Amino acid sequence: MKIAFFSTKPYDKTFFNKYNETYGFELEFWETHLGPHIVNAITEGTEVVCVFVNDKLTEEVIDIMAAKGVKVIALRCAGFNNVQLETAKKHGIRICRVPAYSPEAVAEHAVAMLLTLNRKTHKAYNRVREQNFSLNGLLGFNLHGRTVGIIGTGKIGKAFIKIMLGFGCKILAYDIFEDDSLTAIGVQYLPFDEVLAHSDILSLHCPLTIENHYLINESTIANMKKGVTLINTSRGGLIKTHDVIQALKSGHIAYLGIDVYEQEEKLFFKDLSGSIIENDEIQRLMSFSNVLVTGHQAFFTEEALSQIASITLNSVDHLIRGTVPEDQSVLLA
Repeated sequence: MKIAFFSTKPYDKTFFNKYNETYGFELEFWETHLGPHIVNAITEGTEVVCVFVNDKLTEEVIDIMAAKGVKVIALRCAGFNNVQLETAKKHGIRICRVPAYSPEAVAEHAVAMLLTLNRKTHKAYNRVREQNFSLNGLLGFNLHGRTVGIIGTGKIGKAFIKIMLGFGCKILAYDIFEDDSLTAIGVQYLPFDEVLAHSDILSLHCPLTIENHYLINESTIANMKKGVTLINTSRGGLIKTHDVIQALKSGHIAYLGIDVYEQEEKLFFKDLSGSIIENDEIQRLMSFSNVLVTGHQAFFTEEALSQIASITLNSVDHLIRGTVPEDQSVLLA
């Protein structure tokens, strides 16, 4: 049984080949992202296509995949906003994903971004290497006693909350589904606007949907405290970049840390060091000294990559055999 992988890097091959020893599937790896430009390269007899966050599974792409006999789409990520689910359902294509892969990995990266922005360790590192030991310009603030707002209290949001409680922060949260176990440890659920209004630090941990596209925009930023710190390790489309740039220029947002970007598919996971980046908004963001950008790195730990490979292959094995795994990884069975 053959699986065609798209948007692959050397580390994908390493982990999937390792965990495939249990299954013995035929694996084919493509570095390019999946889209109309490459979908016809999928060969007859390929039953499974495995994709990542920036692959585009449009109606056109899925129609062609179905005609070639593809039976399963395996997302090696949690989000599925890049897949036309109705088209897949029409063709009877089953879909699985990795609903949770080491949520601690993403949560810990969010904390790392927050600490880096606050205590300016990236600037201190470069300064000391130049034998400059001055502390001017490196002033930070204590996290202890600060109010942290969490948008989305799923597994990643929950892991982030527990870390911030350890710092002695007050936690406010918004989610359409409240978690009683978090309320029991002191988390206070409030309406979205109230979380924005009372938080010194905001961290986004929700999936991207049609309803929350551009959740952070000029209007919602106006509800935030002046001098707020904003962290996004979820999906780039949650933030309207133009509006955040204006808020950075005015000082309404004091610090911004993003591991995702709304137009990242042409940038992230690529070495563009020898290229001219034509995307003006990402260039503008990177010009701010109070902005930290990482290239969709939050998931990138050994534990997370191991879980992605093992969960994906296990789900594929179940679906091909006509069964459903018990880990809630299947979207369309």
